[in-house]
Amino acid sequence: MSPARTARALARETITREILDSARARLGTDGAAALSLRAVARDVEMVSSAVYRYFPSRDALLTALLIEAYGELGHAAESADAGVTDRSDTAARWLATFRAVRRWCVAHPGEFGLLYGTPVPGYAAPRDTVDPATRVVRVLVRIVGDAYAAGARPPVVPAAAATTGTVAPALAFIAEHGLMAEPDLSDDELPEVVRRALMAWTALFGVLSFELFGHLVGSVTDPEAWLDQVALRLAADLGIQA
Repeated sequence: MSPARTARALARETITREILDSARARLGTDGAAALSLRAVARDVEMVSSAVYRYFPSRDALLTALLIEAYGELGHAAESADAGVTDRSDTAARWLATFRAVRRWCVAHPGEFGLLYGTPVPGYAAPRDTVDPATRVVRVLVRIVGDAYAAGARPPVVPAAAATTGTVAPALAFIAEHGLMAEPDLSDDELPEVVRRALMAWTALFGVLSFELFGHLVGSVTDPEAWLDQVALRLAADLGIQA
């Protein structure tokens, strides 16, 4: 049994939560680049010097927001995939994940802007944001790996090209995290599969960026249905059939 938390620790958790909630609200109204510890301090009725005891800089606050938002988005994707009872139905898992990611992003436009919008000038995300930032793509790659382990293949696999090296970091990441259960793929096929999976991941957030930043207006009548169509096309490109 974990030791009981002290009243001081509980109070610190409460105040930290209030600061993060205020900062997240300001992401929606002011945007990430304009986030200010002074403004957040006013929101929680604290002097700015007191807020610095919880977050020593704006960058520290941005990092905490990134980790929390990426964590929530990753949890939404993981839960959606886990919620598909028939684990062999990789198309259903794929579509459920896309839909869950969209639901979270539409419900949290300010946080989406922080994660996938214009970079904040002068801020560089530290290494401890990498793991939460890759949770969604790990879900997608696991689904692809399960589909390939069951025999799925792309409809057409182009001849090996000199661009194979462009996905070397992704191949290393997949191997490091054990995201594909040794599918029977040739040395030419595996990089091609990884390329297509990366295209799907970037297309997912590209479509969501167009929707949330207003670029689909006048082109698409139903963004939710449009994402479903994109998801299924991307799945078919990987050889995952609904």
